[in-house]
Amino acid sequence: MNDQFGRKLPSGEALRKQIWGGGRDAKVCTHRDQIRDVTPGSNGCEECLATGDTWVHLRLCLSCGHVGCCDDSKNRHASKHYQTTQHPVVKPMQEGEDWLWCYADQVMLS
Repeated sequence: MNDQFGRKLPSGEALRKQIWGGGRDAKVCTHRDQIRDVTPGSNGCEECLATGDTWVHLRLCLSCGHVGCCDDSKNRHASKHYQTTQHPVVKPMQEGEDWLWCYADQVMLS
């Protein structure tokens, strides 16, 4: 696959190596200092539970413990929480997933 300028885009393993391994085009997160030891505020998306809605996956805010639904969910409450609070780093609440995401820098963290 190529970008809008015709340059070949990395895919699959090459992209993962750049993101996780600090490749030449990898972004750096400048918000690691905002990660706290938090307790989830609920067992599901807080806003979806309040309205009786559903979600796809959950994200835990590592600044305050807010639990919101991911961007694949129709309500995107985790992203909305970031936009409201500027709490940048979340992690998935699914078992076996150990990555982090920084909304501010748009980068995965290991």
